[in-house]
Amino acid sequence: VQLVESGGGLVQAGDSLRLSCAASGLTFSIARMGWFRQAPGKEREFVATISGGYGYPVYADVVKGRFTISRDNAKNAVYLQMNSLEPEDTAVYYCCSYSSGTVYQAKSYDHWGQGTQVTVSS
Repeated sequence: VQLVESGGGLVQAGDSLRLSCAASGLTFSIARMGWFRQAPGKEREFVATISGGYGYPVYADVVKGRFTISRDNAKNAVYLQMNSLEPEDTAVYYCCSYSSGTVYQAKSYDHWGQGTQVTVSS
């Protein structure tokens, strides 16, 4: 399984970014996918997940209403649209594929991308 993130960068507060994750080596259409983030000195934090098939999303409270997770099964890709970005959103963002367990915990995901840096200046 290979997951490759892209789309990170340096933006100002209030701006938007769209992260992409290209997946290979798994049956993507039925795979639950997730996004986590990790800021310096902090634990990896759940951001959002989307189920396989139709794609039902679940969000962390801190991003609900600002971030949107989506998927394109024809392209084996999952996206994270981030609007109204805040300095507190600064982190490395990771794409991951779900294995088992609660969707809110990083240990429930078994494959991870290398991460993409998102920096939001005030």
